[in-house]
Amino acid sequence: MIENEENTKFLRFVSPLELQHEEETVTSSAVITARDTRQQPVAPWWHTVLVLAPIAIGSIASAYQHGLPNASLPGLTHRLSSYFTVLVEEWLGVLLVWLALRRRGFAVGALVSGRWPTIRAFLRDLGLAVGFMVVVIPTVGALAYLLGANANRALANIPPKTLFELLVFLALAGSAEFAEELVFRGYLNQQFSAWTGSYSIAVILQGMIFGLAHGFYGKAMLAVMVQGWLLGLLVYWRKSLRPGMLAHGLQDSIGGIVAFLS
Repeated sequence: MIENEENTKFLRFVSPLELQHEEETVTSSAVITARDTRQQPVAPWWHTVLVLAPIAIGSIASAYQHGLPNASLPGLTHRLSSYFTVLVEEWLGVLLVWLALRRRGFAVGALVSGRWPTIRAFLRDLGLAVGFMVVVIPTVGALAYLLGANANRALANIPPKTLFELLVFLALAGSAEFAEELVFRGYLNQQFSAWTGSYSIAVILQGMIFGLAHGFYGKAMLAVMVQGWLLGLLVYWRKSLRPGMLAHGLQDSIGGIVAFLS
């Protein structure tokens, strides 16, 4: 975990040799920590447009297709095709972010804020992720219910129905925990914080886009926005994407398993 510094708002690129924590040492080649983000966007504005374009296309498609975006891949069932379509969309975003970081001489770990150096560090982030889920899932779930998510037929088209679909869905959940957190809470947070000079505004903007990226939710996109805002606050508090990644992956995985067994 990165030390808190006075008069800091969010992230800056530094060598890991500059960073220490009472209980762990960051091992990535470069990390982003709090200071000078306002002068340090990851990439120019047009790159952000490129990152957002497939997200917007996928969200609009999902709203029209009443489920996950689906490229109707040959030889696959409708549900499997949608899973693989989302995988391609998510990793296209990761590729674009990776290229931007590579151009500046940084690794993806720069946005994640390093790796887990010890089992204890991993377990601590896992505990934070579980605690986050305990609070957020009922809150966001209640809001989604009030917004009519229970009557949304599109959501019924997503859960896996066969064992193979479940395995692919779990792979998709693992992908989403990394790819979506990297793009939304990592890249977009960094971009908006740098451009606006305000981490608060950055959290609001990335959360709004996160909600709008889930077009198949309909009005319940507002609940997804709230979750995006809360995940952004978790990143600010922890100074790392790791707990949010774990929470995101666990939520999607458990939801898919419960739906499959229901």
